Amino acid sequence: MLPLTKVPTTEPAADALKNQTVLITGAGDGLGKAAALQAAALGATCVLLGKTVKKLESTFDAIVAAGGAEPAIYPLNLTGANWGDLAEVAQTLDTHFGRLDVLCLAAAHFKTFTRMEDIEPKDWLESLQVNLTASFALTRHCLPLLRAAPRGRVLYVTDIGGRVAKPFQGAYGISKTALEVMAAQWAQEGGAGSTLRFHTFDPGPMRTATRLKGYPGEVLEQTEPPQAAARALMRVLISDAPSSAWSARAG
Repeated sequence: MLPLTKVPTTEPAADALKNQTVLITGAGDGLGKAAALQAAALGATCVLLGKTVKKLESTFDAIVAAGGAEPAIYPLNLTGANWGDLAEVAQTLDTHFGRLDVLCLAAAHFKTFTRMEDIEPKDWLESLQVNLTASFALTRHCLPLLRAAPRGRVLYVTDIGGRVAKPFQGAYGISKTALEVMAAQWAQEGGAGSTLRFHTFDPGPMRTATRLKGYPGEVLEQTEPPQAAARALMRVLISDAPSSAWSARAG
């Protein structure tokens, strides 16, 4: 796995992502939406990928209202997306933008915490499809564009369960562990002197609908909103550090 590192403290310049194209999956809500707003505020043109058009439109409107560059909406349900669907994402980026600087993979499938023996086959397949397979395929297809970028970045949103085996994490935890290993393999195969970076990012607990599924009795107001993690994510993206596993958790 990549070395675990605390998130940098250096704040990005106001135009740190100016003229850059950033593709964000899961951009309709949670960390994906917050990251899109932060990236747009730093000058990026964002491509918002998600399964619910209404949510993507909400992110679109929020970016425009804040004065950011008009983003693009790419509706796609990763649960049923095949290899060709994901290849078309990269082809569309090349056709309409001619570049891709950042691939931020924030989409996640999580149903509930459960024992391994109780995992439903459908949940197993969908968890691996959204959390792992789609992330691999998008990375693979977008690789030529990312390599051509001056400072290409791939960022996989993961979880502490991806580095430390914990009970009841189910298919979600297994997929996050696989993400950590996959990022390390991409980084090791990148070659010396490459400016392309492959990062994993553990945002820590966030006030999101996904967390509510696992902790239904938790008072959400006691948990940080995703905006705080999104700001940390931006500090990772602008860093010149080598490929790393970044954690925004306190302590």
